[in-house]
Amino acid sequence: MAQFLLETVWLVPCYALIGGLLAVPWSPGIIRRTGPRPAGYVNLVMTFLALLHSAIAFFATWNQPPIQVFIPWLSTAGLNLTIALEISSISVGALIVITGLNFLAQIYAIGYMEMDWGWGRFYSLLGLFEAGLCALALCNNLFFSYVILEVLTLGTYLLVGLWFSQPLVVSGARDAFLTKRVGDLFLLMGVLGLWPLAGTWNYTELAQWAATANVDPTMIALVGLALIAGPMGKCAQFPLHLWLDEAMEGPVPSTILRNSVVVASGAWVLIKLQPVLTLSPIVSSAIVAIGAVTAIGASLIAIAQVDIKRCQSYSVSAYMGLMFIAVGTKQDEAALLLVLTHAVSAALLVMSTGGIIWNSITQNVTQLGGLWSRRPISAIAFIIGTLGLIGFPPLGGFWALMDLTDGLWGNQPWLVGVIIAVNALTAVSLTREFGLIFAGKPKQMSERSPEVHWPMVLPMVTLLGFVLHLPLVLQSLSLLPEWVILNKDVALLLIWSTIFGCGITGVIYLGNIPKPIRLPWQPLQDLFAYDFYTPTIYRMTIIFSVAQLSKFADMLDRFVVDGIVNLVGLFSLLTGEGLKYSTSGQTQFYAFTVLLGVGVLGMWVTWPFWGVQFLNLMF
Repeated sequence: MAQFLLETVWLVPCYALIGGLLAVPWSPGIIRRTGPRPAGYVNLVMTFLALLHSAIAFFATWNQPPIQVFIPWLSTAGLNLTIALEISSISVGALIVITGLNFLAQIYAIGYMEMDWGWGRFYSLLGLFEAGLCALALCNNLFFSYVILEVLTLGTYLLVGLWFSQPLVVSGARDAFLTKRVGDLFLLMGVLGLWPLAGTWNYTELAQWAATANVDPTMIALVGLALIAGPMGKCAQFPLHLWLDEAMEGPVPSTILRNSVVVASGAWVLIKLQPVLTLSPIVSSAIVAIGAVTAIGASLIAIAQVDIKRCQSYSVSAYMGLMFIAVGTKQDEAALLLVLTHAVSAALLVMSTGGIIWNSITQNVTQLGGLWSRRPISAIAFIIGTLGLIGFPPLGGFWALMDLTDGLWGNQPWLVGVIIAVNALTAVSLTREFGLIFAGKPKQMSERSPEVHWPMVLPMVTLLGFVLHLPLVLQSLSLLPEWVILNKDVALLLIWSTIFGCGITGVIYLGNIPKPIRLPWQPLQDLFAYDFYTPTIYRMTIIFSVAQLSKFADMLDRFVVDGIVNLVGLFSLLTGEGLKYSTSGQTQFYAFTVLLGVGVLGMWVTWPFWGVQFLNLMF
C-alpha cells in the first residue's frame, strides 16, 4: 500500500485542484440554496486526503533513491518538452509541509471568514495555490517551474484582491502582481538563455552539466543574474520587497500560506538552481549581497512599524534574506532547514495575531495592550512562534541558524556577524510586538477583545505543538547534529544575541517605561519607519519615468499617429467633395478622363526607356 502511494504521489497536486474546482459552483450566483460553506468542507476533505497520501508516501521514500517520472508534453521542431518529476524524501516532505499548513489554514478560515460572502472564491483559490505549490515541489524541470510560478503569481493577485470593493485591497493586489512580474520577466530571460548553454532544463541534468561546464564567464553571469530575479520577487528581497507588505491587505488565512510557504517557492527554485548559479562568482556574490542587505534592512524596518501585519512581513523578508545567504555560500541543507523552520513558525505568528485583527477595531500595535489576560492562547502561540523563529535552543530556529553559521565560521566570519545581528534584531522586533500587544494595561481599543472561537484556536494549538516538537521530528530523521560536535562559540553567540535582543526589549516594553519608544535622532526614526524611503525613491525614479514615457507615447499617438490618419481622411473627404462637382453626365468627358489617366500612367511606366533618349536629343 505504501509503495503504491509512493508511486502515485505525483497525483497529490490533483487533490487540491479537484477541491478548488468543486468549490467553484458555490461562488456567488451559481449555488445559493445551501450557502457557501460546502465549498470549504469539500476543500478540507481533499486537502486532508493529500496530506494523508503524502505522509504515508514519505515513510516509504525515506533513505531511498529518488524516483524520476517523465510525462511527455510537447515535441515539435526539435524541441521536446517533458514534465519531469522527482519523488524523493525532500520533495515528499515539502508536500507534507504544504498540505499540512494549508489544511490548518483552511480550518482557521472557517472561523475567520464565518460571515464572509466570498467562501467559494476563497477556497477555490486556496486549492489553486496548494496545487501549484505541490506541483512546484515535485517538478524537476526549470521551464515548468517557471510556468508554475506564473500561476502562483496570478493566484496571489486573485487572493489578495478577494475583497475587491476596498481601494487598498485593489492597489495591494495590483502592486503585488506587477512587482512579481518584474522578477518573472527577468527569470524568463534567464530560463531561455540557459537552454543554449546547457541544452536542458532538467534540474538533475543541470547539476551534472554544471559540474564540468566550461562557459563564457560574462554569459553565465548574465544568465545567473536573470535567474535570481524571479526568486528575489517571490521571496520579497530588496529591491522587489514592497509587494509582501501591500499583499497583507488580503484575508489573514491566505496570509498564513503567503508568509510561510508561498515566499518559500522562490527559495525552492533558487536551491534547485544552486549548482548553476555557483558557476559565476559574480552571481554568488550578488545572492549573498542581496540576502545580507535585505536581512539587515528588513530587520531594522520591522522595529519601527506600528501595523501588526507590517511588522511580520518585514521579518519574513529578513529570514528569506538569510536563506539567500545560505544558497550563495553553497549551504543547501541549511537553506532547506531555514525554509522549514521559518514556514511553521511564521504561520503560527500569523495565526496568533490574526484573531486580534479579526475581532479588534485596530491593527495599530500602539493602540493595543493588556491582551495577555484576555487572549492567553494567542499570547502563548506568539511566544512559541517567536522562540521557534530565533536562535532559542532547542527549537527549530536555533538549529537552522546554527547550521548556517557553523558553515560560515571558518571561511566568511563577517557573514556570521550579519546572522547574529539579524537574529538579535528579529528578537527585538518580535519581543516589541509582543510587549505592545499582550503586555501592559488594556487600552480603549483592547478592553473588549476576547479570545477567538474554536475553529481558529484548534489549528493554532495544533501548529504550536508541532513547532515545539519539530526538534524531535528532525532528530528522529537524523537531521540534527550531535551536541558533542557542535561549535560552542557559534552556539553561545546565537544564544547571547537572543538573550540580548529579548532581554533589552523586554525591559523596555514589559516595564513601566512610557511608550511609544523613539530613537533619539528623529531622522533615523523616520528612515526606519518609512522603509528607508524606498517607496518614495520608486515614485521619484521608476514610477515618474514610466509616467513621463506614457505621456510622451500618448502625445505621439494623439498628434502624430492620429494626425496622419486624420490628414488622410481629410484629404479623402476634400477630394471626394471636389469630384462631386466635376460630374457632368457626358460619356465623352468620362472617356477623355480615363484616356488621360491611362496616358499619364503609361508615360510614368515607360519613362526609363524613352526619357533618356529625349534628354539626349535636347542636350
